[in-house]
Amino acid sequence: MEIPIYQIDAFAGRVFSGNPAAVCPLDAWLDDAVMQSIARENNLSETAFFVRKAGGYQIRWFTPEAEVDLCGHATLASAFVIFTHIDPSCVRVTFDSRSGPLPVEKMADRLCMNFPSQPPVPCPEPDDLVQGLGKTPSCVLKSEDWFAVFETEEDIKGLKPRMDLLKNLGLRGVIVTAPGSDADFVSRFFAPALGIEEDPVTGSAHSALIPYWSKRLNKKSLHAYQVSARGGELFCEDLGGRVGISGKAVQYMHGTIVLEEEP
Repeated sequence: MEIPIYQIDAFAGRVFSGNPAAVCPLDAWLDDAVMQSIARENNLSETAFFVRKAGGYQIRWFTPEAEVDLCGHATLASAFVIFTHIDPSCVRVTFDSRSGPLPVEKMADRLCMNFPSQPPVPCPEPDDLVQGLGKTPSCVLKSEDWFAVFETEEDIKGLKPRMDLLKNLGLRGVIVTAPGSDADFVSRFFAPALGIEEDPVTGSAHSALIPYWSKRLNKKSLHAYQVSARGGELFCEDLGGRVGISGKAVQYMHGTIVLEEEP
């Protein structure tokens, strides 16, 4: 069996930046264990698989360790593959997912995703969060992830977290964020429980970041940077119950996975 595979750098205008995602278009779903093995072999933060269906595509995402409910950069990368290789005449696609319908629209040199809004809420500070981050945040909230707010961009850049402590906090991961120097806000994202110590650019985390910063700054349109080593730029909009997350993407690689048939 041969399966096409693309590697796309999402939220980036040039290769070797942004967040690399593997994308595998399928004619029909593979066994879950096979998809998990492919994701583990790729050893990227996410591998996306999609299958064409009436009115669009169904999409699923796997980290090296587990299937997840929502992934931004691999959705952006999948839309890039469809717009570039599968249907170049297409300018809008809707993915059916565990998190509901996810429309993506091609707009000039950006792709704009429409995701559910997940505003973070106050919560008790979990054991080991402060020790795991190595610095005390100004406040701690919770969405799908722990959400730690700091005072400055330098606070975020200077964090050297202990992954052994963050791994056992019980949610998907940890978002850390602060006001930006050249952007409205900056962030980083850690998910060691999913086999991802630090994710370079995390679109899904912005489902929580956008409503938080929109309310705090009293702005609907926001400019964001994820200040990981690779770095990524996001253009964000608070749409009420949904959020708009836009960015660029560039292709790094196209190849073929060859799987031997079971005897």
